[in-house]
Amino acid sequence: MSDRIEPQPRIMEIKLYKGGASKIDGINDVVKLSSNENPYGPGEGAREAYLRAGHDLHRYPPTDHSGLRQALAQEYALDPDRIICGVGSDEILTLLAQAFAGPGDEVIYTEHGFTLYPIIANIVGATPVKVQEHERVVDVDAILAACNDKTRLVYVANPNNPTGTMIGANEVARLADSLPPQAILVLDGAYAEYVEGYDGGAALVEARQNVVMTRTLSKIYGLGGLRIGWGYGPAAIVDVLNRVRQPFNLSNTQLMVAEAAVKDTAHVIKSRENNTRLRAWLAEALAEHGVPSDTSCANFILARFGSEDEAAACDAYLKSQGLIVRLVSDYGLGRCLRITVGDESACRRVAHAIGQFKGGAR
Repeated sequence: MSDRIEPQPRIMEIKLYKGGASKIDGINDVVKLSSNENPYGPGEGAREAYLRAGHDLHRYPPTDHSGLRQALAQEYALDPDRIICGVGSDEILTLLAQAFAGPGDEVIYTEHGFTLYPIIANIVGATPVKVQEHERVVDVDAILAACNDKTRLVYVANPNNPTGTMIGANEVARLADSLPPQAILVLDGAYAEYVEGYDGGAALVEARQNVVMTRTLSKIYGLGGLRIGWGYGPAAIVDVLNRVRQPFNLSNTQLMVAEAAVKDTAHVIKSRENNTRLRAWLAEALAEHGVPSDTSCANFILARFGSEDEAAACDAYLKSQGLIVRLVSDYGLGRCLRITVGDESACRRVAHAIGQFKGGAR
């Protein structure tokens, strides 16, 4: 690159995002537990919609996402005019920064929050501000102490990734009520469907003008490979976001499959129930092997080891057994492994392997 061709400020401060590994050299029977995917995949309706979508590959998709927005509105009892759809919830999170933050502004995220948040801030030239958590739980008082007249966005994942912890509705409301007047609270609800009776912050969005909720179909709906997400916010904010998003950001295939998936409530309920049961079993099994974890509200467990060396050694041993989990040192959790809750066979296999590791089989 020429010496006179330079990227925008802060771009070179971005660390490349690394997704969960999916292959192990020399091992064919691999179980991937590194990306928090639904082990049961999408429901039957979504699979059938995917096949039908092949007939319209030559057609441009609608720009207003009306069918999907109506389906989401009906499923979650929301106003369809305040829903925006994107390429995963990542796009909605990015659009918010593009529209409301820039050089001289600050974007707050928490200590063990999703690594995309500081990346997004740097993309738009804003300053990412990392706020400490309290024992791997979002600390509302710490966030408020970090706010000032430069704060434009506050990203909070609830439940959080990779900790699996979450804060209650009263604390979220207190945070929204206490932010500076120019700041937007962004509630990232990628794992909201794994919490029985949780609305992801929708009621708070209805009651406030400074809150936006984002959601995804990549997790419980099993559509991570299609990249579909959505957001819900005040009409004025959604209007701004629709002005900066690409008009054809979602394909016909994405829209058709997503609409079918949203309507398949039985698959969501079954996936949540299986996850709740196996998550509890896996946490207890690991605890019996001397590996504790916080109570998780998502579809993974953050397993804590005695040291970074032990966590790395366990990760290597699991790989030797064909099991891929996620080292989360890039989240400031070097002593931990994030383990997706797979199906029953996968859970038993990973618990057995960790038991062997702790027992000295390495």
